[in-house]
Amino acid sequence: MAQSKRTNSVAPDIERLTELYREVLRALGEDPEREGLLKTPRRVAEALAFLTRGYQQNPHDILNGAVFEEKYDEMVVVKDIEFFSLCEHHLLPFFGSCHVAYIPHGKIIGLSKIARLVDMFARRLQVQERMTNEIAYALQDALNPYGVGVVVEARHLCMMARGVEKQHSEVVTSAMLGIFRSKQATREEFLNLIRGKR
Repeated sequence: MAQSKRTNSVAPDIERLTELYREVLRALGEDPEREGLLKTPRRVAEALAFLTRGYQQNPHDILNGAVFEEKYDEMVVVKDIEFFSLCEHHLLPFFGSCHVAYIPHGKIIGLSKIARLVDMFARRLQVQERMTNEIAYALQDALNPYGVGVVVEARHLCMMARGVEKQHSEVVTSAMLGIFRSKQATREEFLNLIRGKR
């Protein structure tokens, strides 16, 4: 599966978004001219632009200059990477932790870049399943490692604050590529490491 090409070099139109959110307030029966709401449309427009800034980023730019030749072929794990995203179905937040592992094949990457990669894909309108795959395939494309494993654990406000209103449910998704998919022992080592087992 190829990684998603959902990028957009055009910056959000804050003025247009501000006017649209003013109309949303009117449609809700509110008065956007009252004191407490006067600046709300602009604030929401700027917040939405911030929360979707991943559209103006791409993996190549994030990882550029951070890939190094190294003769290391044991598992590298970065766990508990916090993220916040917006569900594309209701534009409500989902948030949690992402755990990423790879087994190098002659190349390693600066560790902070893995967190930046997670953040880039999270800062788009998303579904958790796709985001999990996008992270895995971007790392696979950049490093050509023996394998990549990604596990995402998240809570979704579209389930917590509306709909079924289940407060303690958590969604777990995974993407296993290369040796993480073909070798059960490798997969289990990764899962044990992110669960804190040694």
